[in-house]
Amino acid sequence: MTVAVSRFIPADAGTVWELLVDTSRWPEWGPSVTDVDIDATRLHAGTTGRVRTRLGFWLPFVVRRFDEGRHWDWTVAGVPATSHTVQPAPGGCRLTFGVPTVAAPYALVCLVAMRRIERLARTPVTV
Repeated sequence: MTVAVSRFIPADAGTVWELLVDTSRWPEWGPSVTDVDIDATRLHAGTTGRVRTRLGFWLPFVVRRFDEGRHWDWTVAGVPATSHTVQPAPGGCRLTFGVPTVAAPYALVCLVAMRRIERLARTPVTV
């Protein structure tokens, strides 16, 4: 069982997806993540690594399911964690995070993350 939170983002679904799978960007939008140490820079099925939390400790993770451009979910410290889904929609896309019911209050953190992702997806990239 999960609790889902969703947000329409007026940006290209591919741009939003890239923010979700480029782990170097996670600290920019993830309120609970300050660093990532993984076996690749971009997620894929079976990616393993660890995230450093705002509290300063590291937790291992494994990407369980991965559907390129659409969905991924993971376990953190061996516990099922957040799922991430992007669906194209007219004028943008719908971003949905699923949170295990036992961790329902974490949905509030996900709402903050979604606002940050929208801001990042709508900000022009400068080189």
